Amino acid sequence: MTTESGFTTALVHRDRRRTHSFGAVHQPVYPSVEYAFTDARELTAVFQGKAGYTYSRQGTPTTSALEDKLTHMEGGIATVSFATGMAALSAVFFTLLKAGDHIVSSHHIFGNTNSLLGTLADFGVSVSFVDATHVEAVESALQENTRMVFVESLANPGTQIPDMARIGRLCNDRNILFVLDGTLTTAWLLKGQTVGAALVVNSLSKLFGGHGNALGGAVTDTGCFNWEKYPNISASYRNGDPRGWGLKQVKKKGLRDMGGTLSSDAAHRLAAGVETLPLRMAQACHNALSLARTLQDHPRVQAVRYPGLLSHPQHERAKTLFGSHFGTLLAVELQQDIDVFDFLNRLDVFALATHLGDNRTLVLPVAHTIYHEMGAARRQEMGIADNLLRISVGIEDTRDLLDDFSQALDISE
Repeated sequence: MTTESGFTTALVHRDRRRTHSFGAVHQPVYPSVEYAFTDARELTAVFQGKAGYTYSRQGTPTTSALEDKLTHMEGGIATVSFATGMAALSAVFFTLLKAGDHIVSSHHIFGNTNSLLGTLADFGVSVSFVDATHVEAVESALQENTRMVFVESLANPGTQIPDMARIGRLCNDRNILFVLDGTLTTAWLLKGQTVGAALVVNSLSKLFGGHGNALGGAVTDTGCFNWEKYPNISASYRNGDPRGWGLKQVKKKGLRDMGGTLSSDAAHRLAAGVETLPLRMAQACHNALSLARTLQDHPRVQAVRYPGLLSHPQHERAKTLFGSHFGTLLAVELQQDIDVFDFLNRLDVFALATHLGDNRTLVLPVAHTIYHEMGAARRQEMGIADNLLRISVGIEDTRDLLDDFSQALDISE
């Protein structure tokens, strides 16, 4: 019998409740590729669907323990882990959609996800990009062959917040799969099921792990969708509990067929990292709000986009969905007369690096790096200015971050 009910307590003790060998408080790392059986019938039963392990491409006891934590965090029914967040997204798109299908996506999304959707279009799936901060834009883009709506809970890098609750209700009414990328909020800020998302995708490399030492991704089924009504589930997976059909197909095709498998070593690092997620998130969110409030009044800053500011277009929505914390991502646009590269080179505490959700504060010139391949026209459409900085705020002492950014701006005058 267990008594813990708090978010942090449950995370810290989850492995200990599952692990019994020698009293270990962490799930052991299982590096074995194959798993042997003493009974051929038992081996056959696992191949035919019984819980167990045969070949590590489809998972290990270590990845299962990580998935258990994610499922608990999201309040879902099951999770499948992947080698990266992009592998998780790819698995969702390529295993649940077919040529001739249509997907509606927010146009406020990560550059690599935008590229992936372009690849999806090459395979015969049409994509409509809309401003998902307004549910009306999503609804107007729906077609008879629309199978999926996709949004990020907090857009990278612009920090836009989709009208998730109403999109969830719309998708439920139309029997459309609502897929939410929750990477930049995590379940600590928002559980996907509260807005009606059917699947929640997370890049575990970021806030979940937090330490920048392991790549990983995951797909969690929230239990909000009726898979019996989804036409793209193959006949071979329409057996057993219908609630598991969708994720079964994602796992079989995404891991067994495509091989986007998370290693046990990475799973172990991520599972240990997530134990401090609430503590890290609280400090990073505090730092982000402090930085945003300071920079919004600086004469050398053109604009600051952060959901915790009253000026943010979705500030009230952020309060409703996230509560008293507003995430760890800022988009800061410097005045046009500032040389963005000279400014960045003057920073000391801020690390010049491409990543998100790290313990360290990271900064990147967006137009020249992660959105460079997109071209000027598409960047303009998405509001990506040449002097726009993406700042992923870490857990450093708040004053050190404020002083570092201020000194770099002052010198640039």
